[in-house]
Amino acid sequence: MYKTYKNCQSCGMPLKKDEKGGGTNADGSKNAMFCSRCYEKGQFKQPNMTVSDMQVLVKNKLKEFGFPGFIAGFFTKGIPKLERWKGH
Repeated sequence: MYKTYKNCQSCGMPLKKDEKGGGTNADGSKNAMFCSRCYEKGQFKQPNMTVSDMQVLVKNKLKEFGFPGFIAGFFTKGIPKLERWKGH
């Protein structure tokens, strides 16, 4: 069965906020699991990134958008539970 995700399973961004409508698979079709900032043409844009790297990146991005640090930190707590990071 095909599962739909509300959030990118790499960075946690709500997929409905992705201006490109999601990442792309190798064949050019839309990927319903990852956003366009994380995933393109069937691969991760930053394949060597660790889960803690992603948490720092997302936290800093949220702060840029004006979220207080503690809120940004709260939003990044769930990143290790996303599909990309399970088993890491």
